[in-house]
Amino acid sequence: MAGGFSSGGSQVAAQPDNRNYTFALSVLTSLFFMWGFITCLNDILIPHLKAVFTLNYTQAMLIQFCFFTAYAIVSLPAGYIVEKIGYKRGIILGLVIAGIACLLFYPSASIRSYGLFLTAFFVLATGITILQVAANPYVTILGKPETASSRLNLTQAFNSVGTTIAPLFGASLILSVAVKAPDVLAAMSPEELVAYQAEEAAAVQGPYLLLAAVLFLIAGVFAIIKLPVITATASAEASTVDVTTKSSAWQYRHLILGAVGIFVYVGAEVSIGSFLVNFLGEPNIAGLPESEAGRYVSFYWGGAMVGRFIGAVITQKVDAGKVLGIAATAAAMLVLATMLTSGSLAMWLILTVGLFNSVMFPIIFSLGLNGLGKHTSQASGILCMAIVGGAIVPLAQGALADSIGIQMAFFLPVLCYLYIVYYGAKGHKPVS
Repeated sequence: MAGGFSSGGSQVAAQPDNRNYTFALSVLTSLFFMWGFITCLNDILIPHLKAVFTLNYTQAMLIQFCFFTAYAIVSLPAGYIVEKIGYKRGIILGLVIAGIACLLFYPSASIRSYGLFLTAFFVLATGITILQVAANPYVTILGKPETASSRLNLTQAFNSVGTTIAPLFGASLILSVAVKAPDVLAAMSPEELVAYQAEEAAAVQGPYLLLAAVLFLIAGVFAIIKLPVITATASAEASTVDVTTKSSAWQYRHLILGAVGIFVYVGAEVSIGSFLVNFLGEPNIAGLPESEAGRYVSFYWGGAMVGRFIGAVITQKVDAGKVLGIAATAAAMLVLATMLTSGSLAMWLILTVGLFNSVMFPIIFSLGLNGLGKHTSQASGILCMAIVGGAIVPLAQGALADSIGIQMAFFLPVLCYLYIVYYGAKGHKPVS
């Protein structure tokens, strides 16, 4: 990254204190919206495919496992690719791959193949990983280093707009088709079964064909617009960390601890979101049908949206580490209270966790990148690789839910939030 990124136009060193990047940041918000929207649709597809393919919780969580495993496999190569081709071309590449993946949902639904669905999820996450590796560090560099957390909070707020709208979209179009029990399917005539399967397929195919079209359209827009071509030089000079003494991003303790923070944060957030529809359907919680429970998921992600807009303001005035520690403490207490209560109280407690999840990713990400200078691209790949927590933690919680029940299995996110409390209090501080 020391040599700059050649994404079109002349090469310009970053001038975070003097340049106006409002247009670039405005355009980038569309990316954050789209990958938030697409990622959150997984929460709707999980209960749908769980019922269609008669899966247990562990098998259903393979959706998140395949999706987020892509981050572990693709992030470091993506960092290298973005360093070579530039932020802009990296963004376009990610959008095109994600669009192709959305097209794969059509044959997956047509032949009712769970394996092909899992493959489509992996390819989709590959495209989104490249987007994240390119866009997140780009946002942190487009402005003053001391307000990087605030900028990333603001753009992540639009990510949360996508995650808030997606459950409503998915519940209306995907969960609107009632899933029939296995004994009912067995009693159907061949003609009735074909008609039912076609209806189920159409419920998934239409939305993802639409998403593919939107992704290709955004890729076309990015291909024709001009974005600033920057380096991390100015950001490194403004940092408190001496970037000249280390030869690799892996040598920065606060980055590695931040990667662990990203791992447990994404794991906790995705675990909670993945289980919400089934949890709200529990008789002792709310007893909601899937289509209605899917709409309530919007409250969880809507809280994250509100919190990120608030966080964008707060982190301009309050130390980001303190904000992170307070938010993680509140989230841990809410999840613990969810485990100990029932009915509507437990429902609203777990939905409120989204409000405090809001600031965690952007703060951890920006603190982890602090002072990495020429290693920023590599560091971004490391942090994005840690998003694989969204594959591991939900799968582990699924196994726990199968053995001790869905409500008690929430103790795993509590442990995740406790680590984030540590990172906010101490772990984020650079060590020479």
